[in-house]
Amino acid sequence: MTRNLSLIFIYVAVLSVSNVIAQTEKVERDYVERAKLTEDQEKEVISLAIKCGLKKPIVRISTHNMFPTPFRGIRVQGVEKINGREVTTQILSMSYSKWLEPGAKPSKSQTREGDFWAGKPYTQKKIILKIKGKEVRTSSIQGMTLEECEMILVKLLDGEYETGAQINKNLLQEVDWNNPSGFFKRGESLSIGFLHKVKDSGFFDLQISRKNDKIIIEQMFQAIP
Repeated sequence: MTRNLSLIFIYVAVLSVSNVIAQTEKVERDYVERAKLTEDQEKEVISLAIKCGLKKPIVRISTHNMFPTPFRGIRVQGVEKINGREVTTQILSMSYSKWLEPGAKPSKSQTREGDFWAGKPYTQKKIILKIKGKEVRTSSIQGMTLEECEMILVKLLDGEYETGAQINKNLLQEVDWNNPSGFFKRGESLSIGFLHKVKDSGFFDLQISRKNDKIIIEQMFQAIP
């Protein structure tokens, strides 16, 4: 009986390792220059993510700079679930001791594996916008219809807009028009957020007005990390 139990435990351990290896082969990677994981580290990250409650399959591991500090972080993403125009995804934020301040440790509520630790995953929600036969995701739409957002985004992508006197047109070249973070309308006030083309380089907030079919960028604010 003891020998049979030992064989069962070995089989379960081998099966678990095989599952992690299979996950590693399929996962998408998006690493910044100063935060790249080795294959063995990826296995640890995936194993920890599953322990923390992230549902399989794991589809993406990404790293990011935590500006203005020198620290770096990890994000692990589960598979997307699409319901109409709504997309939900499980996300797990993870820490790696060698990318944080000396002596950094997990809290009591977090789970640790080797030099990595994390809490519980959260659900990220996004909305699908359909632009010229492709899909674009945005995090929030307030006070506007999907059709209004799509119409404005098409004009911005095509460069069919005018700019106010205060707009730095060179700075507009840094806007990632395919990455709108949100559309917000209150009364006649309309603002749209966009990420910077360069990862971890902040975002832009555009204040926009509409006159008939014209889109006018009145003001532009940049948030730099």
